[in-house]
Amino acid sequence: MDYVKYIRSLVGNKKIIMTAGAVIIYNDKDEILLQHRGDDHFWGLPGGIMEIGEKPNETAIREAFEETGYNIEITDYLGDYHNFNKSWPGGDEAHIICFIYQGVIISGEMVIDGKETLDLKWFNMHDLPNIDAIDHVKAISDYYNKK
Repeated sequence: MDYVKYIRSLVGNKKIIMTAGAVIIYNDKDEILLQHRGDDHFWGLPGGIMEIGEKPNETAIREAFEETGYNIEITDYLGDYHNFNKSWPGGDEAHIICFIYQGVIISGEMVIDGKETLDLKWFNMHDLPNIDAIDHVKAISDYYNKK
């Protein structure tokens, strides 16, 4: 049983604090790779919840591979971002603290599993889709504003 399932077995849908790692994967066209997520059906950054014994950058790298099929190299740390009121269709609630990095693809091939990842697409700053996760919105804004 993974960590989140274990905690949820104890507290049900009540709000919990969750720590996550995510990555803004960018290319030389100044585009970022976004994932159409299967859990909440919104677009967002590749990333997810830390497992016990994992560092945030390791989470970002692992989740990027699991959700995209790409091995990435982290090039910079963008910051820690909070989503104080995240909720999912099943009723689970959380305050998410997400450590967000910047990174590039070093190998692999795009994989869309149809379950965790419904789609993957490159976007520039002028054609971003609706992103529900406020921490991702803020991080993407910071990423483009620091360029």
